[in-house]
Amino acid sequence: MRILHTTPKNDGFYMPAEFSKHYGCILIWPHRRDSWQNGAYAARKAFAQLIAAISKSEKVIVCARYEDYDSAREMLPPEVRVIEMSSDDSWARDVAPTFVTDGKEIRGIDWGFNAWGGLYDGLYFPWDKDNKLAKKMCDQIDKDCYDFRDFILEGGSIHTDGEGTLLTTEECLLSKGRNPEMTKEAIEQKLSDTLGIKKVIWLKRGIYHDETNGHIDNICAFTAPGEAVLAWTDDKNDPQYAISKGCLDILESSTDAAGRKITVHKLPLPKPVHITEEECEGLDNMDGEPTRTAGERLAASYVNFYISNGAVICPQFGDDNDAQAVRILQSLFPDREVIGIYSRDILIGGGNIHCITQQIPYFER
Repeated sequence: MRILHTTPKNDGFYMPAEFSKHYGCILIWPHRRDSWQNGAYAARKAFAQLIAAISKSEKVIVCARYEDYDSAREMLPPEVRVIEMSSDDSWARDVAPTFVTDGKEIRGIDWGFNAWGGLYDGLYFPWDKDNKLAKKMCDQIDKDCYDFRDFILEGGSIHTDGEGTLLTTEECLLSKGRNPEMTKEAIEQKLSDTLGIKKVIWLKRGIYHDETNGHIDNICAFTAPGEAVLAWTDDKNDPQYAISKGCLDILESSTDAAGRKITVHKLPLPKPVHITEEECEGLDNMDGEPTRTAGERLAASYVNFYISNGAVICPQFGDDNDAQAVRILQSLFPDREVIGIYSRDILIGGGNIHCITQQIPYFER
């Protein structure tokens, strides 16, 4: 593996869309006891169900700590590759490489990671194991890696159509805990240089009470060039309504890099999901303080789905809108099977299905 200090754009590389063909998917076996209740037992069952669904149509690589390797190997299908790799938590979307391609080969990007805000408003410290995972993964799959550790970026904060358009939120990329010395224009230029982006569509905010400072992958996602889903509620008394309405106004008044108007499909939100006292009791404290408070609203959204080669795997919450979300996604992905997976035990950790997955684009051998 080579560590590269050029830019992907100048090398002819770009970030493909998630709905394009994959080689495989990366996940990290859950282990952090202040993120995952009851020693991560319930989360591991949900992860295993998700991994089994993904592995039907693409390769899956699961990173597990030394002490958790046996658990992962025993719970996962034999075709899933389990490798020993240390991490601070299990958010592969944000700490695994972002991959770029020139149509023939792929390369990874190693962004700087500081646990969603560093010492300003980050969620844990230290985060050094997570910050090393991207380069380690490129070593594992023998792919060259661009070194952009000087730029703080998580994979969940960006969504691309593969044709030059990128979605993100000001709430996240302009937050004081990321790259406070950079202007909005400088950040756009960095995204252009690293991902081959021609146009950035900036939404204002993400899902209400999202502790990642409003990651885009929880509120809006491309489903095809010129088409996107948006998390939506009709309840004007819900704080999310004004946020989603603001996003809708921006999207409907925007064009993508190809000049197309964007067709927006509203994906209804579940009723607000609140963590219970029993669930909180199953979480360890962090530095002597609880990580969750009973009654706290969690950032539940159906937009946090993963697109595999053969399926779209959608969060489910035991809500009346579960089936409606599946129906809408099935209409948008007629050539893939939409699979609903009950994911509350993932959500308790702070994210959902998309947050724990990172696709590896297809490459020619």
